[in-house]
Amino acid sequence: MDHKDCIFCQIINGDIPSAKVYEDEHVYAFLDISQVTKGHTLVIPKTHTRNIYDTPGDVAKELFERIPQLARAIKMTYQPDGMNILNNNEKAASQTVFHLHFHLIPRYLESDNSFNFTWENNTDHYTLEDLQNIANDIHLNIDNDNLHSS
Repeated sequence: MDHKDCIFCQIINGDIPSAKVYEDEHVYAFLDISQVTKGHTLVIPKTHTRNIYDTPGDVAKELFERIPQLARAIKMTYQPDGMNILNNNEKAASQTVFHLHFHLIPRYLESDNSFNFTWENNTDHYTLEDLQNIANDIHLNIDNDNLHSS
């Protein structure tokens, strides 16, 4: 909470107002001012961390423990037909506030034309062997000693 130029740290500190949904010692959740759909909520750790790559395990654990609880509360309140849980990391992925955050975006079948994205199917571009080679490459970069630590 000590990054004075971070808008989310300023919100946590009460320097900038927000429509708070939830707060405890580790996590702060508030409505996204854009309200892509009704109930669009941001969930952030109170510990400043730039993105998922820089997030210690203990911060991630506290944050991720709250997301299902908050998603259920949104579901009970507005009965959406579904929900997207979205996290962007770095500019290439459209991160605009460099404080880790997750968007909980309720989806309403009949009325939410304002949020769309397309998944390209590249099945024809990869053989099973290609996929296994990609999986192996990623696996080689997993630091098993630190995978479950903070």
